[in-house]
Amino acid sequence: MTVKTWKKTLAALTGLFILAGCGSGATDDSSANGSADSETFTVGMEAGYPPFNWTQNDDSNGAVKIDGADGYANGYDVQMAQKVADGLGKELVIVKTEWDGLVPALVSSKIDAIVAGMSPTEERKEAIDFSDSYYTTELVIVVKADGAYADATALADFADAKVTAQLNTLHYGVIDQIEGVQKQPAMDSFTSMRVALESGTIDAYVSERPEAISASAANSAFKMIELDEADTFELSAADSEIAIGLIKESELKDQINEILSGITEEERIQMMDEAIQNQPSAE
Repeated sequence: MTVKTWKKTLAALTGLFILAGCGSGATDDSSANGSADSETFTVGMEAGYPPFNWTQNDDSNGAVKIDGADGYANGYDVQMAQKVADGLGKELVIVKTEWDGLVPALVSSKIDAIVAGMSPTEERKEAIDFSDSYYTTELVIVVKADGAYADATALADFADAKVTAQLNTLHYGVIDQIEGVQKQPAMDSFTSMRVALESGTIDAYVSERPEAISASAANSAFKMIELDEADTFELSAADSEIAIGLIKESELKDQINEILSGITEEERIQMMDEAIQNQPSAE
């Protein structure tokens, strides 16, 4: 969800193109290519990264049916994608796709856009384009509320801690900024990390503030650590921003940027607050 760093080379990406539909519910329709003439706006996301995106059983709170699969997608990303689709005068189609399958799905025209908490890193810009930012992130650390790190306030407090984050994300890369940390193997989902944290397999995981709020709200055993500004993660502007991923030279880019420019900061804050409130407690 989120601010995530894709570190695969372009050669590896090419090999992944044939797997673009690997996410559950990925469409076989290759007509999605960012064309302004299409009647649909087909968006890829994990639908498993609350409050940015998640899967639910009905269409409550503006959820959108997932194409070719059971369930409905909702969350901040979904509501932002809906605003963009409405502005384009198109029907929003959500394709649930695993994180590593998102860029290949876009490049191979399985989807028109990625709206999934993705940051416009230089590595990704080699393969795809991005819209203007639609969210600015803050990285935090999630720990057990009654654990050894519950009173931590700085990166230095996590020396010797067993820390992980999601596979192929910025979150995982910044763990190296913690001196003396016991960096654990990356995990494929936040659900896996929450299970590992509660069981004591790990001491902490790196996340974004909205997801951490979600984790602590869903389970009182978790606590979000907001780090002191004097000893926190160092992020570039590209890493701290979240934008919509688009195919190179997409006809939709200028239109999408115009739509995003019309969404005020107050609206964006309200959308995130509502996403946090509406997310399934089971997540």
